[in-house]
Amino acid sequence: QVQLVESGGGLVQAGGSLRLSCVASGRTFTNYAMAWFRQAPEKEREFVGGVRWSVPTAYYADSVKGRFTISRDNAKNTMYLQMNSLKPEDTAVYYCAADRLLHTTTRYDYWGQGTQVTVSS
Repeated sequence: QVQLVESGGGLVQAGGSLRLSCVASGRTFTNYAMAWFRQAPEKEREFVGGVRWSVPTAYYADSVKGRFTISRDNAKNTMYLQMNSLKPEDTAVYYCAADRLLHTTTRYDYWGQGTQVTVSS
């Protein structure tokens, strides 16, 4: 009913930048919140940031605040994660999630398959 597809991951050097995209499809509902999560090896999946459908305000984890920026284009059903000043500790699989409500936990109904981000030193 709702499908999410992430793209844009890759290998970059510390201090570099990447832009991730998450494209949503399906017509079950349109007024959904979208969020980014990440999971490093041997770590729990953690909230990176998220945004609601109808307001532009984004929320970020302290670890990425000031470096990462979330935006969305509702006409294209796409959410973006602009990552600047990347650090090795940002290395993780990044996931897109969607739900009718915005959560900072993993309690989302819909998830993408993830895209790998690797930051070398």
